[in-house]
Amino acid sequence: MNIQGALNAVGGLVKGVTGLGLTLIPLALVVDIISPGYTNIVSNVGQLVDSFTSEGITGLVILLLVLAIVD
Repeated sequence: MNIQGALNAVGGLVKGVTGLGLTLIPLALVVDIISPGYTNIVSNVGQLVDSFTSEGITGLVILLLVLAIVD
Protein backbone atom coordinates (compact mmCIF):
# COMPACT_ATOMS: atom_id res chain seq x y z
CA MET A 1 0.00 0.00 0.00
CA ASN A 2 1.39 3.36 -0.94
CA ILE A 3 1.16 6.57 1.06
CA GLN A 4 -1.34 8.19 -1.30
CA GLY A 5 -3.72 5.26 -0.88
CA ALA A 6 -3.42 5.43 2.89
CA LEU A 7 -4.07 9.18 2.92
CA ASN A 8 -7.10 8.72 0.66
CA ALA A 9 -8.45 6.03 2.98
CA VAL A 10 -7.99 8.22 6.07
CA GLY A 11 -9.49 11.22 4.24
CA GLY A 12 -12.51 9.15 3.25
CA LEU A 13 -12.97 7.98 6.83
CA VAL A 14 -12.76 11.52 8.20
CA LYS A 15 -15.23 12.73 5.55
CA GLY A 16 -17.65 9.96 6.49
CA VAL A 17 -17.47 10.70 10.21
CA THR A 18 -17.89 14.43 9.56
CA GLY A 19 -20.89 13.75 7.33
CA LEU A 20 -22.44 11.58 10.01
CA GLY A 21 -21.96 14.31 12.60
CA LEU A 22 -23.47 16.93 10.32
CA THR A 23 -26.47 14.67 9.83
CA LEU A 24 -26.96 13.96 13.54
CA ILE A 25 -26.66 17.57 14.74
CA PRO A 26 -29.92 18.78 13.11
CA LEU A 27 -31.66 15.63 14.34
CA ALA A 28 -30.50 16.35 17.90
CA LEU A 29 -31.67 19.96 17.55
CA VAL A 30 -35.16 18.81 16.53
CA VAL A 31 -35.28 16.29 19.38
CA ASP A 32 -34.21 18.99 21.85
CA ILE A 33 -36.86 21.40 20.55
CA ILE A 34 -39.60 18.75 20.80
CA SER A 35 -38.40 17.44 24.18
CA PRO A 36 -36.40 20.23 25.91
CA GLY A 37 -33.37 19.17 27.88
CA TYR A 38 -33.15 15.71 26.35
CA THR A 39 -29.98 16.27 24.30
CA ASN A 40 -28.99 19.73 25.66
CA ILE A 41 -27.61 20.62 22.22
CA VAL A 42 -29.41 23.97 22.04
CA SER A 43 -27.49 25.32 25.03
CA ASN A 44 -24.24 23.82 23.71
CA VAL A 45 -24.70 25.50 20.32
CA GLY A 46 -25.47 28.75 22.14
CA GLN A 47 -22.26 28.45 24.14
CA LEU A 48 -20.30 27.73 20.95
CA VAL A 49 -21.69 30.81 19.21
CA ASP A 50 -21.04 32.88 22.32
CA SER A 51 -17.42 31.71 22.42
CA PHE A 52 -16.93 32.82 18.81
CA THR A 53 -18.48 36.25 19.39
CA SER A 54 -16.74 36.99 22.69
CA GLU A 55 -13.23 36.46 21.34
CA GLY A 56 -13.25 39.23 18.71
CA ILE A 57 -10.95 38.69 15.73
CA THR A 58 -9.63 35.41 17.14
CA GLY A 59 -13.17 34.05 17.28
CA LEU A 60 -13.76 35.18 13.70
CA VAL A 61 -10.64 33.38 12.50
CA ILE A 62 -11.62 30.20 14.36
CA LEU A 63 -15.16 30.43 12.95
CA LEU A 64 -13.75 30.72 9.43
CA LEU A 65 -11.50 27.71 10.04
CA VAL A 66 -14.46 25.67 11.30
CA LEU A 67 -16.52 26.66 8.26
CA ALA A 68 -13.64 25.71 5.95
CA ILE A 69 -13.41 22.28 7.58
CA VAL A 70 -17.17 21.70 7.39
CA ASP A 71 -17.38 22.77 3.76
